[in-house]
Amino acid sequence: MLMRRHSRSQGFTIVELLVTVTVLGIVLMLGLPNLSAWLQNTQIRNSAEATVSGLQLARTEALRRNRQVRFNLVDTLDASCNLVATGASWVVSMADPTGKCNVDPSDTTDPFVVQKRSGQDGSQNVIVNASASSVFFNGLGSASAPIQFAVTNPAGGTCQQFGGTMRCLQVNVSASGSVRMCDPAVTDATDPRKC
Repeated sequence: MLMRRHSRSQGFTIVELLVTVTVLGIVLMLGLPNLSAWLQNTQIRNSAEATVSGLQLARTEALRRNRQVRFNLVDTLDASCNLVATGASWVVSMADPTGKCNVDPSDTTDPFVVQKRSGQDGSQNVIVNASASSVFFNGLGSASAPIQFAVTNPAGGTCQQFGGTMRCLQVNVSASGSVRMCDPAVTDATDPRKC
């Protein structure tokens, strides 16, 4: 006759569960500051990449249309918008978008908006400081003047080049119209990330 062995039910004891939860809590508490810094730095990178994309779009549209196209930093994307040298929202257009940033992209309605981006899109804490509020690209793709965009995150802390933890970035536009993102904290002259 076959006999059945009764085995103990498989599972966790309360002590094992408490130890696991405690260890998990300690690991999370140790990693939380790093996670916060990573999120803040990700916002900087997102905003810098969006600025590069907007500038490259303006240059490409200028070449495609063989006419002047503007990249404009603006304070908001509503009907009360103004050009600013400090902001995170931008509009690519053929004409001055002041007071008309709420207009949908169009080839027939002034200011002939090509594309726009809100600074709240994935990078709400980021500030973009530029040496001018607008960059003009001509039909040959050249920029009106060299310009720099410093992308920072004051809510996250100070930039690394000033002793902080934030990995702030910079976007440079040359007079020839080339757009380049770089890291001002990099000091090695052979590093391609150096500004």
